[in-house]
Amino acid sequence: MTAGIEGFNRLSERQRMHLLFEVCSSTIWARRVLAGGPFRDAGALFDRADRVLAELPDAELDAALDGHPRIGAKADNPSSAREQARVADATDAVKAELAEKNRAYDDKFGYVYLVCANGRTAEELLAILTDRLDNDPETERRVMRSELAKINRLRLERLLTRETPQ
Repeated sequence: MTAGIEGFNRLSERQRMHLLFEVCSSTIWARRVLAGGPFRDAGALFDRADRVLAELPDAELDAALDGHPRIGAKADNPSSAREQARVADATDAVKAELAEKNRAYDDKFGYVYLVCANGRTAEELLAILTDRLDNDPETERRVMRSELAKINRLRLERLLTRETPQ
């Protein structure tokens, strides 16, 4: 069956928690989003997810980042692999520069460079990374949280349109 919000609401709490954890690897985020259900429509789920993320403490935000590989690195989950699919087509030179600037970003900010990569080329992602390296830590933390919200939204939309267990 196609999930939709009705299908999502019908799943067991454990199944919904598992699906939310696949969207964002913060257990606190997943639990708090789940606590807002059942959801009247997809918009209510999206709004809840955004509000919970906006209120997530920094330590838990770091846990959410643990579920995201570096841009250009081997993806360890299907969502990241799908979102970074266009990076695989990059030249070796672009991949090498991405790796180098990913390390510089990690050194400067202390966490993985996170960007909503869906549909973007490696060159686009490299240009964004290069620009964001000029941010101060406070600005970059806000940008990163915004990018995480975009990624979560895409993954929630995908979740609501995929086949789910009955």
